[in-house]
Amino acid sequence: MDLSKYHLHLHVGQRNIKTALAATLCALLYFLVGRNPTFACIGAIFGVGSDMDNSRLNGGNRFFGTIIGGLLGMLLFRLYIIFYPDGSKHLPMLLFLFAGVVALILVSQTFHWPGAVQPGGVVLCIILFNTPVNTYISYSLDRMLDTGIGVAIALFINWILPREKVVRWLDKLHRKTGRI
Repeated sequence: MDLSKYHLHLHVGQRNIKTALAATLCALLYFLVGRNPTFACIGAIFGVGSDMDNSRLNGGNRFFGTIIGGLLGMLLFRLYIIFYPDGSKHLPMLLFLFAGVVALILVSQTFHWPGAVQPGGVVLCIILFNTPVNTYISYSLDRMLDTGIGVAIALFINWILPREKVVRWLDKLHRKTGRI
């Protein structure tokens, strides 16, 4: 079998560099304050776009989705634990999920953020199905804060390193080293 026709061309571009920088900066910040950087890094990775407009869109989707899903999740889980105080999972949880997804879609449409549905749905499901009763509020608030910080760092990186500047830098590096 001749594999020579299957040439794999790997390329590190401006968005790759900015995404890695934003995630690393988030992790460094969180390590310095002694917190887990996971969700801030995820917010940063989702928030970096090919340019500032794309970053605002992607980061906004992630941030507003997390806020909407987190608030809905807290509200619905609070209502659910009125009936099941230990938070154990029962079939009526499906009704809360159904109502939550419909509300998430309606709120996202109302605020003109249809891209917020997917990340909001992730947070909603995690709160409803995977968060203990004693931590659902702190988890939700931490998730909103961490995502906001990650998205803010992504926007900052895209602002200080606009596409044109990074492309020029990578071109110089490529000419100098013959790599990248």
